[in-house]
Amino acid sequence: MYTFSSKLKTFSLILILLGALGIGYGFLTAPKNIQEVETMLSAESHHEGGSNAHEAHAVAGENDAVAAEKHKEHLEHVLHQLQNKPWAALYVACIFFMLVSLGVLVFYAIQQVAQSGWSPLLFRVMQGITAYLPIGSIFFFVFLILCGLHFNHLFIWLDPEVVAEDKLIANKSGYLNFPFWIIRAVIFLLGWNVYRYFSRKNCLAQDEASDNSFYKKNFNISAMFLVFFIVSESIMSWDWIMSLDPHWASTLFGWYVFASFFVSGITTICLITLYLKSKGYLEHVNSSHIHDLAKFMFGFSVFWTYLWFSQFMLIWYSNIPEEVTYFVTRIELYNLPFFGAVAMNFLFPLLILINTDFKRISWVLVMAGTVILLGHYVDFFNMIMPSSVGDQWSIGIPEISSVFFFLGLFLFVVFTALTKAPLVPKRNPFIEESKHFHY
Repeated sequence: MYTFSSKLKTFSLILILLGALGIGYGFLTAPKNIQEVETMLSAESHHEGGSNAHEAHAVAGENDAVAAEKHKEHLEHVLHQLQNKPWAALYVACIFFMLVSLGVLVFYAIQQVAQSGWSPLLFRVMQGITAYLPIGSIFFFVFLILCGLHFNHLFIWLDPEVVAEDKLIANKSGYLNFPFWIIRAVIFLLGWNVYRYFSRKNCLAQDEASDNSFYKKNFNISAMFLVFFIVSESIMSWDWIMSLDPHWASTLFGWYVFASFFVSGITTICLITLYLKSKGYLEHVNSSHIHDLAKFMFGFSVFWTYLWFSQFMLIWYSNIPEEVTYFVTRIELYNLPFFGAVAMNFLFPLLILINTDFKRISWVLVMAGTVILLGHYVDFFNMIMPSSVGDQWSIGIPEISSVFFFLGLFLFVVFTALTKAPLVPKRNPFIEESKHFHY
């Protein structure tokens, strides 16, 4: 049985505390009214040496009433962006860690349906990681409810005034409306968590069974779950990420989001397995198991890049204004994180993990895995922030604190779950094959 070390437990609790304090600070320091925004912008303009002087001069030449109205609208827009900033930072962290656990759950289901012989030794690690899914789902669902109650302006189509003035959004109101949106969220979150609960229950029951009946049950429900997941994941990506910018759409977006959190989930399995090995657990897990995980990390990093390029190239080449604006915004305002994500999620894994020998070296995999996880976090940052805060983005206390909070919560829940059952399944039909897996 695994024992949750006091150092790791303390570390996770410190992350949660620091994260909660930083998140609170982000909300407290967000501007409350237009006057605070005007003061902030004036201070920034003064700090930058009057770079907005030309703009102010041009505005002064207009009709005073028109200029005042435009200025007020601009301040209101910036106010919404700055008020969204701590919410958006919280949202990126909340959805990322929840989807990492979902990615692991999908990988586990695939192993069950494929009747894989190499991976049963890692099943309890996967189940430990997916233990975060119920907790993450609760946090995420509460966040969606707060969006519907207008605590923030992340999803502009939830604002009746915006819908009334925007014909394109109004035409989508049959699908993008709060009751239908939240019902879909309930169905998806419940469906994923129900499968997680019964698959783990059957796996534990198989340890004490005299036949393979519980293994067969897991095979059947895993097949049904994967069908449900394929449909729900695409709709989820439209509902929770793409609808942040309801004027834009991409037919590849569901696959793109899946590739990002799926490779992040596999990377998390690898890192936690390496950690447990370093502490003397999982004695039967050998370099061949690690090598296979590293191959999946490499393969799905390339798959993510294929989808990234396909989506970018087709939209950029067609140059349709309502489509290409999505990438123009990110290239102009988010240049470093936009292209940085490509370097972290493609170039780095390609150069490191293409080497077969490196796939068996623990410190190399830890380094590569850390970069991959950070890179895909930046990828989610790129998906969410431009539509939420525009050019007011930064990497500050709210952004870092949100990562700390959910990372600490993730570590605490996952490693607590690992203590609840033996790390090696006893009666899985393929456990002996897994123990002797070598190539």
